Amino acid sequence: MKKLLGEQRRQFLLEKIKTSNEPITGSDLATLANVSRQVIVGDMTLLKAKGEQIIATSQGYLYLVDRTTEKASRRIACRHQAEDTESELKLLVEAGVTVKDVSIEHPVYGELTAGVHVSNVQEVEAFMKRIRDTGASYLLELTDGTHLHTITAPDTATLDQAVSAMRKSGFLLEESE
Repeated sequence: MKKLLGEQRRQFLLEKIKTSNEPITGSDLATLANVSRQVIVGDMTLLKAKGEQIIATSQGYLYLVDRTTEKASRRIACRHQAEDTESELKLLVEAGVTVKDVSIEHPVYGELTAGVHVSNVQEVEAFMKRIRDTGASYLLELTDGTHLHTITAPDTATLDQAVSAMRKSGFLLEESE
């Protein structure tokens, strides 16, 4: 494929992301467009600035469209140590929810939120592998394990089931603590 330039390349990339049912890595997009990964990062930034609903996840770039049946959403307060992260995420997705993000309350920056976007065990394993491979820290390490997750599901009963599983595991931060 010949090298695509400027706006033509950004439209090509946007179409690829919009039509994909799963995240596409920057490296894969770079190969498709015959450019460097750095060019892709710049293109994604320009597309976001134009209002395109693109997010970068640990698995790659996604276009946010309502392709799901998820109608219910809830923020839950959690507390555990870093080594329990994989267990927590698997527990949530096995209960039928999508973990959209993680947030902490930072003493200087205020609320910090990062996308997680995992809906099944395979996505959790890929997320955890990326954490391990990059040596990245967990946000919860800044707050002694306390954090929030936004979870979504097709209905509130599924959300309730996930919250119940979190409570049983000891991961849910309760008001009495």
